[in-house]
Amino acid sequence: MLEARNLQVSYGAAPAINGVDLKVDAGALVVVVGPNGAGKTTLINAISGVHRIHAGTLTMGQQVLNAVPPHRFCDHGIALVPEGRRLFTGLTVRENLELGAYRAAARERRAESLREMCTLFPAVEAKLDAPAGTLSGGQQQILEIAIALLLHPRLLLIDEPSLGLDPRMVEAVFGAIVAVNREGAAVLMVEQNAKQALAISHRGFVLELGRNRFEGTGQALLEDPEVRAHYLGG
Repeated sequence: MLEARNLQVSYGAAPAINGVDLKVDAGALVVVVGPNGAGKTTLINAISGVHRIHAGTLTMGQQVLNAVPPHRFCDHGIALVPEGRRLFTGLTVRENLELGAYRAAARERRAESLREMCTLFPAVEAKLDAPAGTLSGGQQQILEIAIALLLHPRLLLIDEPSLGLDPRMVEAVFGAIVAVNREGAAVLMVEQNAKQALAISHRGFVLELGRNRFEGTGQALLEDPEVRAHYLGG
């Protein structure tokens, strides 16, 4: 479905992504891990259209996305949950969700979509009339995912969903991501919590200094001695 070949992204003269290859099949849950500075967030921002691709190709289905304007990536079935929680904290959960359904196609299905999100995420339904700023960090992250799903993407991109969360909330957020994937959306997630991320993934990629270092099934990477020693804390 989505494929990056020899992807290169730079900040001025400094390369941040230098020849990355990556593939996400329809319905897959794929995780990208690696140390700080590996290029994980740059990669997902390039795939979402936030950063310009300097070389290589990015395709979604048969469509090459290199020259597609950033605001048109949604037209090709891609939605991004960015790093950190970027809600309108003074508005209610319901109002945040309604604002998320801003595109014409999403507005037409807004009532139906809100019901679907409440079914998929009971914690969201329980807080519909509460200000978004009163939610816990984990609940806010789940709400961010629900907002992105209002666009009915074929591919959901998620950047560092466990950032700043305690272990119990990390489990809740990862459980929500698995639930989204089971509903049929492909997921590409970059994540610092490598062990837990790989444990829920179908396939994983390890980046180092903007390049592919390892790839394989999540379980294979968890069991690889070199990956364990250098990226998973032994």
